[in-house]
Amino acid sequence: MRHKTPLCAVLALTLPALAVHKKNAGPEDVELKFKLPAPAPLTPEQALGSFQLEKGFKIELVASEPMIETPVAISFDDQGRLYVVEMRGYMHDISGEGEDKPTGRISLLEDTDGDGKMDKASVFLDGLVMPRSVMAVNGGALVAEPPHLYFCKDTDGDGKADKKEIVTTDYGTKGGQPEHMPNTPVWTLDNSIWSAGYGSRFKLRGGAWLKDVGLSRGQWGLCQDDAGRLYYNYNSDMLRADLLPTEAFARNPLLRNATSINSKLAADQTLYPSHPTPGVNRGYDTKSLRSDGTLTKPTATCGALIYRGDAFPTEFKGNAFVPEPSANLVKRFTMSEKGGALKATNTSKKNEFLTSIDERFRPVQAMDGPDGALYIVDMYRGIIQHESFLTHYLIANIKDRKLEQPVNQGRIWRIVHEGKLKPQATKLHTTTEERIKSLRHPSGWVRDTAQRLLVESGDAAAAPALKQLLTDGEPVARLHALWTLDGLGSASHEVLKLALTDSDARVRAATLRISPRDFIPPEMSGETDLLVLANLAIKLTTLNLPDADAQLAKLLATHGTSPLVVEAALTGLRGKEASFAKLLATTNGPGTGKALGALAQLIAQAGKADPFNEMLTLASTASTGRTDILKGLSFTESKSKTPKLLWLESEPAALKTFKRDKTLSLIEKRLAWPGKPGAPPPPKIAPLNETQLAAFERGKLTYNTLCAACHQPHGYGLDGLAPPLVDSEWVLGKPEVLARIVMHGLAGPVKVNGRNYNLAMPPLPQLTDENIADVLTFIRREWDHTGSPVSSDFVAKVRAADPSRVMMWTESELKKLATEKKKG
Repeated sequence: MRHKTPLCAVLALTLPALAVHKKNAGPEDVELKFKLPAPAPLTPEQALGSFQLEKGFKIELVASEPMIETPVAISFDDQGRLYVVEMRGYMHDISGEGEDKPTGRISLLEDTDGDGKMDKASVFLDGLVMPRSVMAVNGGALVAEPPHLYFCKDTDGDGKADKKEIVTTDYGTKGGQPEHMPNTPVWTLDNSIWSAGYGSRFKLRGGAWLKDVGLSRGQWGLCQDDAGRLYYNYNSDMLRADLLPTEAFARNPLLRNATSINSKLAADQTLYPSHPTPGVNRGYDTKSLRSDGTLTKPTATCGALIYRGDAFPTEFKGNAFVPEPSANLVKRFTMSEKGGALKATNTSKKNEFLTSIDERFRPVQAMDGPDGALYIVDMYRGIIQHESFLTHYLIANIKDRKLEQPVNQGRIWRIVHEGKLKPQATKLHTTTEERIKSLRHPSGWVRDTAQRLLVESGDAAAAPALKQLLTDGEPVARLHALWTLDGLGSASHEVLKLALTDSDARVRAATLRISPRDFIPPEMSGETDLLVLANLAIKLTTLNLPDADAQLAKLLATHGTSPLVVEAALTGLRGKEASFAKLLATTNGPGTGKALGALAQLIAQAGKADPFNEMLTLASTASTGRTDILKGLSFTESKSKTPKLLWLESEPAALKTFKRDKTLSLIEKRLAWPGKPGAPPPPKIAPLNETQLAAFERGKLTYNTLCAACHQPHGYGLDGLAPPLVDSEWVLGKPEVLARIVMHGLAGPVKVNGRNYNLAMPPLPQLTDENIADVLTFIRREWDHTGSPVSSDFVAKVRAADPSRVMMWTESELKKLATEKKKG
């Protein structure tokens, strides 16, 4: 039953609580408006009585303490065994004591009698410090223990890993903030392993782990739908998605605000807990809690799932199930799609899909199981907020209601539908033939696992049967067949030509996505699906051929009113926006103007004088899109930061051809030329001498060897990994500040170009004074920068000023240092 007790008692207390939130600990005088009794921890059997579910569903216990403790993530292997991440060091008290101890582990659970409840457990891997993720793969599992991502495997069948190899060493930071590091590796439809909060993806090929760039997005949790689109969330935003292939957007760092990636899906995220939930970080804010003490909006969203199982009625397939542990609930959204855009609709009408009146019920991950059921990972504890972000208010609630203990519990639940037979786990067959048949299975988990096993096997003999499935299978089976062929290296031109005529748009879009460099698609003038057209635009920009550019111009002229298609095209036009705009301007259509405006906006963001002037000249002569171009050129990313001044050799003649208005005024403010009234003196750029040029070239080599992996060759950085260097106030500011960052590192958060980055730049102690001087000279003069060169003598003096420094710098320390230098 739902909790109906009226909250009429309001008690004001001032409790001595030391909050440790570094920037916003809230008011120190804490008023506990909702004086509730301390909740007693419930046994798993008692907890079953605390739940309320949507009609027709029931919840069952799968595993609990003492078998597992503090579970935060799970992954099923192909035989239905369950890997469980136990973050047993997390928040034993409000100070977070013990998080540096190797108490974490990965357990491997089995249901030996098929009753749906785990009855056998072995410690697969222990001695871990704050492990956070696991993914079954290649007969073993990927395990995340920051800063490492390991591949671990039991080779002798005793249930314990005896093989442990490093996949990467940048999967978070040792001792870093648990809420903001990479997590949830997932083998996705494209045969890649993507993660939340991580800017790279992995591929397993021939037993080797390959790594390339992607985009970092999401906070905790990652999943996919039947089309392979990635979904994730942030603590206060329940569901987001990438509408287009994530890797394409890594090609253009200026598209960080594109609507096709990190797309917000749910407008209404109102929560309806079944009991008062005052123990939230901002409970003192009147907007956070209702008058009855229930949380109104999400604050701790994590571990979302697009349900792809076969144990629920059909209308639940493709729904999103999103845990919110602060509110002790799991929310359900229905999903709809129009024009390639996705929308999540809140199904709650005062009642959620799953709620509990037990404050220690902490759902942190939702997962499809091999039986088609919905699994919920329950961390089961009082404290879930990390000590780095605790407010005085939350600490007072924790202390008042004795929520610090216990910390050694945890449950895994499964939700089944009462109208279905008791679901049984599917165990994947070992033969290629049976695995191919499993690509037709109604469960997404079974299809995904079968595809993974086929790709891992590398069995080229599977190709004929997969090609047959591509011809006569159901749409989703055909899609899996195509991606499996790609993973096996068997997606020939013949296969691609066949798949490009498929009746299902998802198959056609995937065909364009996997097609190699030497596959030139037909014009596809009759295509109307925007998802397919967007993938066609991405493909055309990779070809760098005049005919492909002409085809792309026609495509944008016709479909440039679609943001999906335009953004797809922009992924591959970095550096040639102005030249392509001239071609597009000669191709009139309903989308020409919008596409020209988008190109102009990219040029404005890039802040380079010559392309800006070219686009301005085009606007003065174009018969279509003049207003759109001018609007794009007037774009500024930050209202609080003056955009970069662009110096021209003389006043642009094009300016005199436009009507004077606010848009033109914004454009004029960005431009300067000799003799312009009110313009500052032109920058004096001293050419580098022979010694400095040599330092620049050495710095370029150091940068490309050591720095480009994070900051990228183009200098615009990589989301979730490194901020931009191009036009950065840190790069072009005082060189002694920049030298200190390279020497000792910089601990975030830090603001760069008006945007906050909560990242860490590690120190580089291996670099000599000359190395540092060289790389600083390079980044202060590359990318049209005009900063002064830096000498090794200068770096030596900076180093001597801080001889005993071992801690990374903070933004506030460096700003204070720069101010003191200025005063001096």
